[in-house]
Amino acid sequence: MPAGPYVRVPIKSPTKLIGAYTSRGTRSHQEDMYATCAIQIPPEEIRTSLEKNYGMVGNGNGNGNGVDGQLLWVGIYDGHGGTLVSQFLQEHLHQIFEQVQPADIQNAVSWLKAHGGYFGRWRGGLLQPYITHPDWAQTHTLSVEQRAELAFIEADRRLSFNEEAGNCGSTVSVALLQGLEPHGAAFWSAEKISLTVAHCGDTRVMLASTDKGTVKPMTEHHHAETPRESARLRRMGSGLVTDSFGEARWMGALANTRGLGDGRYKAFGVTPEPDMKWSILTGAEWSHLVLVSDGVGSVASDQEIVDLARGQSDPNRAARAIVSYVEELGGDDNATAVVVPLPGWGKVQGEDLTRDLRAYRREQAIGSERQRRM
Repeated sequence: MPAGPYVRVPIKSPTKLIGAYTSRGTRSHQEDMYATCAIQIPPEEIRTSLEKNYGMVGNGNGNGNGVDGQLLWVGIYDGHGGTLVSQFLQEHLHQIFEQVQPADIQNAVSWLKAHGGYFGRWRGGLLQPYITHPDWAQTHTLSVEQRAELAFIEADRRLSFNEEAGNCGSTVSVALLQGLEPHGAAFWSAEKISLTVAHCGDTRVMLASTDKGTVKPMTEHHHAETPRESARLRRMGSGLVTDSFGEARWMGALANTRGLGDGRYKAFGVTPEPDMKWSILTGAEWSHLVLVSDGVGSVASDQEIVDLARGQSDPNRAARAIVSYVEELGGDDNATAVVVPLPGWGKVQGEDLTRDLRAYRREQAIGSERQRRM
């Protein structure tokens, strides 16, 4: 922990502050993981991102725009092929995010380029300036987005030392929140909140507004057939195979084209580079943030998910309501939901937008195999 007037708050188990619930479904193993904690990075990196993304300039003393370097980390990791990668990410990704430095960039990028194939012509993504200009680190500060990309690549590099990580992997979504107040108000009470999302795969992050509970997605699936990923992978030639269930698989095996682990597919374009999205939130306009694994997102729509949380008394109950709904509908995959209350928690106005839809879907699910087992 860096020196300074900071306190790390471990939130590994669900609390009244942040809610989480997970179910194994009908799978033999639980491969979903999640992590929540307070982390610390250099304040100037946050100021760099605020200035670059929003034109917000701090006063440089650590208090400008509430920038004190402390962030809330909320991560969800949906493993496949085993728990090796998702458990590693749960335990270490936030630590790697704190620890990486510009001096690590050359090694991380060289490791990724050494896979050849797709990465033979890869230029470094968000880290390219540090590769193109060796003295860049002497005059420029990492942004939060660059730190996230470096952390994801470095975590993937460390995983590569375990041969099992060649045959298993994990998708990842991480939300970083910070209250932007002169005296460092917490995210759950701040008038302004900075939200940054780093995302690989098909885990989901979404916001719910206090105006009718309308959902704002913060992630997009990284599937080979989606336009953006299709364009990125086009130069690899044909690698998309449709299985007997009509689902697309990259190289005939993977549902996602971004993620960590799956080392044997790296040369074919499976990348740990996260998509980055950011937003400045007016706290009172937002009720809650929800992160879910694919076992939830493949069964329930984003709007259903945030609506299930809005009427609950606390975020723990909200997370459980989301997963329980998926189980009622017959979901058999590992399912995890994490609910983060924002300043508008409990203040959503208007009718529940999906109440009738959920009632109909529950009725249609009665008599299913899963319902009988319940």
